[in-house]
Amino acid sequence: MLVFVSHAGWGDIIPGGFGVTVFFFLSGYLITTLLRREYDTTGHINLRHFYLRRACRILPPMYLVLAAIFALGKAGVVPDNARWPGVLAQIVHVTNYYVLAEGDGSLVFATGLFWSLAVEEHFYLLFPLLLRACAGRWAPARTAGLLLAMCAATLLWRYALVLLWDAPPNRTYLATDTRLDSLLFGCIMGLWHNPVMDRAVRPPPRAALLAVLAGAVATLLLTFLLRDAVFRATVRYTLQGCALFPLFWLAVKYPRWPLFRPLNLPLVKAMGTLSYGFYLCHLLWINIGQALLPHHRLGAAALAFMGSLASAYLLHQGVERPFERLRRQLHEDGGRAGADGRREPLR
Repeated sequence: MLVFVSHAGWGDIIPGGFGVTVFFFLSGYLITTLLRREYDTTGHINLRHFYLRRACRILPPMYLVLAAIFALGKAGVVPDNARWPGVLAQIVHVTNYYVLAEGDGSLVFATGLFWSLAVEEHFYLLFPLLLRACAGRWAPARTAGLLLAMCAATLLWRYALVLLWDAPPNRTYLATDTRLDSLLFGCIMGLWHNPVMDRAVRPPPRAALLAVLAGAVATLLLTFLLRDAVFRATVRYTLQGCALFPLFWLAVKYPRWPLFRPLNLPLVKAMGTLSYGFYLCHLLWINIGQALLPHHRLGAAALAFMGSLASAYLLHQGVERPFERLRRQLHEDGGRAGADGRREPLR
């Protein structure tokens, strides 16, 4: 919703880019938790099944939306600037680097946001390899230390790009090599003090938890208010990742706290179920809404919201649910395949 409201015309007051950072953090946490559970259950990480599950989850809705908007463009329903180099970059998940090199003018209409999916795909490709290499040798906390060092290296790389090579803001915003830490902070939470897998020896006092929560919120506010260009292209992402750790740790650990209770309402859960399809379609519908109601920003946004929601529901029912059954079967097969030759679980 942060991304949607920002794109719908309120980007000057709503930090849509932060919504993508949240998306990255949660993705890193989710994937790491799932891989840890698999390792603890089966004694290994089945890369083939992991890649198949991710492909079944991400690719069918993405390719269907890409093909549908491409066809609408060729039919003259929406603007058509798509050229095959840009379309091919989207198909093979290098949209972010293509945009940095060539701009977004030859992409399929209203699909520039696929840059974030490219970052995700690069993460899905590489991170399980790293985690599997570390799982049999290191405890989760030590692996988390390695990821923290990678976060620090990413920050230094952003500084080098900005201060030494005068890189533009988009270079550090779009590229996988400069946004990797936004995912890795979530991975760290999956490995170190995971709120659903690791039990604290003694729960911290409530006052201490509230103080940490207040500090995290204050840090996020600081990242929104500081407008220095170097700060925004470099350390902003690091501070946001650090602040999201306690926020989401508390949200998962204490879902009944008043601040987090709305996240568990049935309507919000339903929106979460549809969120991927909603994200894929929302830019198209925002453009349609603004074309139909050019002088009514709120009305255009409402139309775009309803269109995005309807499209997401159709994608969920027609594409995501059938492939979800296939993913579940792959998961069960992976569990049975790992039943033999079990190793000690991660501690």
